Amino acid sequence: MNPKFDAYFKEQGFETRSPIQEAVYEPLKTGENVLGLAPTGSGKTLAFSLPLLERLTPKDGIQLLVIAPSQELAMQLAGVIRPWAKELDLKVQAIIGGANMKRQIENLKKKPEIIVGTPGRLLNLAEDKKIKLHKVMSVVIDEADDLLTDETLTTCRELISQAPAGIQLSFFSATETAILDDLKKWFGADVTTYDVRDVDQTQGIVHHYAIETPTRKRQSTLRRLANVDDFYALVFFNQLSSLQDMAQKLKYDHVPVAVLDSEQRQVNRANALSQLHKHEIKLLLTTDVAARGLDIPMLPAVVNYDMPKDITSYIHRVGRTGRMGAEGMVINLGNEHDLRTLKQDLKNTPFEIEKGYLYEGAIVTKRPERAVEPKVKKPKPVEVKAKTAVGQKESDEPIKKPHRKIRLRNQKNKGKRRKPKAEHFD
Repeated sequence: MNPKFDAYFKEQGFETRSPIQEAVYEPLKTGENVLGLAPTGSGKTLAFSLPLLERLTPKDGIQLLVIAPSQELAMQLAGVIRPWAKELDLKVQAIIGGANMKRQIENLKKKPEIIVGTPGRLLNLAEDKKIKLHKVMSVVIDEADDLLTDETLTTCRELISQAPAGIQLSFFSATETAILDDLKKWFGADVTTYDVRDVDQTQGIVHHYAIETPTRKRQSTLRRLANVDDFYALVFFNQLSSLQDMAQKLKYDHVPVAVLDSEQRQVNRANALSQLHKHEIKLLLTTDVAARGLDIPMLPAVVNYDMPKDITSYIHRVGRTGRMGAEGMVINLGNEHDLRTLKQDLKNTPFEIEKGYLYEGAIVTKRPERAVEPKVKKPKPVEVKAKTAVGQKESDEPIKKPHRKIRLRNQKNKGKRRKPKAEHFD
């Protein structure tokens, strides 16, 4: 490792490199094409950044291109890479959709050596000759399993085609999909795979709970979770419409909540993330698209309001908590069928789902006993002894009330002759 990096590495509190950082360091530094597979939160950004930065020459144009699937992730990657690049007098610029394009073009005049961005905006500027890729030495595709699908696969290939032939390619992901087995077919390059998922132990202890909750009661459950001390969470939805509807309801209930979705302006999305970082809100409602790859330090929990569509989605969602040794929890909400299906889907994975209950501001695994009112014994009837005349002993027999004679109205005058009605004569 570069001596400047080594000193800064220790200054940041790192003692040893993570398994993925150790595995790909020399291959990337020597120009090898790499596929790196490692768990979420295991330090993949530094795994490709440190060796590739050492290959760059200051003030020699754009030499490293990093492609990310979302605006938030691109900004996050740029923020992680920037202080390390500064150690070698290198500059980093983020190029993302949703941001002011004129300002981005103006910043390109500062001649950064590293560009981090989203594929659509990068391709637009490259086709307009605003970004010159003729000196690019290496391209990194982060969250490759997500980026290399449908339209974004085409966009990434077109973008790489504008760089010199034979450039170094590297792909990083936490999950393996079919496209990653066909990288040579799509990019014409031999790629060596470094998979450390089975040996990586950097993730902290994460507890996975299944709380049976019908849809009509999930608003109440989120409100109760928000009242738990020191509880902050990313809440995942499958549908944007459901997310927005729930956000309105929770705000009406005065729950500190914000929204992170793909339709927001970039400044609003950045503000929502900042509010969660600063603990100004309790819940950040989001979707898989918006929160892919996000690193939120010390995030206590992830809540699946909707069940993820597949195991890959579940892995990336739950990877937002328990990062780099921190402890975390995952709360899955659903009806009996939803939770049974989830357990079945995760049967052959390392995730163990426990049945949980929200009780007195905490998640417990033992079903709370309902409070039962004590039975009140009915008092025995008190027997009143009959009074006796003077000189007589008291009777032990209770007083018996005399039977009351009930006479019907029509029996009142029974047996009596009726008086004749008065007759009137003219």
